[in-house]
Amino acid sequence: MNIVLFRDSQVRIMENTVIDAEKYFGQFCSLLAAYARKTARLRDKADQVVLRLIDFANTENPEMRATLRNFAEDLAKVQDYRQAQVERLEVKVVTPLKLYGAQIKQTRAEIKKFTRTRNNEIKQLEKLEKLRQKSPWDRQTISQAETSVQKASVDTSRTTRQLVETVDAFQKQKLKDLQKIFLDFVTIELAFHTKAVEVYSSAFPTLQNCDLDRDLEDFRAKMRGVYGHYDARLLVDTTPSVAVPWSLPGQPAQSTIRSQRKEEEESEDEAAEEDLEASLGGRGRRASHRTRAPQSEN
Repeated sequence: MNIVLFRDSQVRIMENTVIDAEKYFGQFCSLLAAYARKTARLRDKADQVVLRLIDFANTENPEMRATLRNFAEDLAKVQDYRQAQVERLEVKVVTPLKLYGAQIKQTRAEIKKFTRTRNNEIKQLEKLEKLRQKSPWDRQTISQAETSVQKASVDTSRTTRQLVETVDAFQKQKLKDLQKIFLDFVTIELAFHTKAVEVYSSAFPTLQNCDLDRDLEDFRAKMRGVYGHYDARLLVDTTPSVAVPWSLPGQPAQSTIRSQRKEEEESEDEAAEEDLEASLGGRGRRASHRTRAPQSEN
């Protein structure tokens, strides 16, 4: 009977291990799937901000127009990185957690199999004890009962060994998988935030260095023209050029250098974007060209 109690203690530990894994892995899967969906919704909202920035930039004067367009481009790049982040979360984090349900189900089936075998052993032991109490002189019946108990005990021992091996392998794999899943999660987050910091660090001086006085002078010149005080020198051909839509003819050398610097920064940003696409598998699409499926609100 002591061996039966020992096995019960073993099985109780194994059952708790599997039950806890089923409970918490299910919760992790649900929460991280929601995390990925919320990130996708944030990406979609940021795409809308990009479009509004571009629309508003078209109503502004040259300096602010160029600054807002550059900022919209930077914000769009961040959303490309966020798109890669969402895709990697689905593949590397959420999907492995979903697949874990099958392993847990298989392990629980092994525990149920052992439980049936153990119950049969206990039943045979109880039957033998009753025979010994009621008919101690019936040696033949008692001998048959002892044989049944021995057979049941052998089956239980074999099933116990198999179960211990199964649960031990399950526990070992569970720990490795849990470590890998959350290492992947951290790596994905680090990759996104690193690239986002790089882009925003470039966007900050672009916004900060916008020549507001130049735009204000342009606005005041237009106002003077509206009220009949047209200044030909300030308002010569304000139509944006085709090659550089937000530049003005006769633009000072300093503004030309600033435009060239912006183009160089955009080239560097595009190179950084391609680096992330190579490492994360992102598609690097601009916000205006994205064809993303609508995300659930849940």
